[in-house]
Amino acid sequence: MAAAMGAIVSLPAWASGWNDSSLGKVKFSGAGQAEILKGAVDAIIPATDTPGAGELGVAIFVQRMVTDCYDKKTQDAFDKGLAGLDAQSNKSFGKSFTDASKTQQLQLLQELEKSSDSETKSFFGLLKNLTIQGYMSSEYVMTNLTHFEFIPGRYHGCVPVVKG
Repeated sequence: MAAAMGAIVSLPAWASGWNDSSLGKVKFSGAGQAEILKGAVDAIIPATDTPGAGELGVAIFVQRMVTDCYDKKTQDAFDKGLAGLDAQSNKSFGKSFTDASKTQQLQLLQELEKSSDSETKSFFGLLKNLTIQGYMSSEYVMTNLTHFEFIPGRYHGCVPVVKG
């Protein structure tokens, strides 16, 4: 009983100490991949009257999910997809994906989505799904747009249970 009480008392102090540096750095396998990924997530969900995915740090979320939650084969395919995105930008526009305009970045991502290659389509699907998941679960979206309630469901004692 004493151990349980000690854990209950110390757990909030331990959990409030979490931050980006305590969780470890996100590792990218290639040079410039962090910028390519940030540009890609920002092209998928750009800033409007709300912050875009790049501004909310969704690229770090995507890379952490790929690194921590997917097998080595998927990780390698994701890295290959990012490198292919940059290579396609160099081929099409003569500049890297990060140096391309927002319109050009969006055009490249649309080409990935319409691709007949299964690996390319799989890469884009993973990138898009993780971007949406990271954006929708970000602190900004949860508190300002979806009005997240820590304990959902309110008790309204004056509301009749059965309509009569």
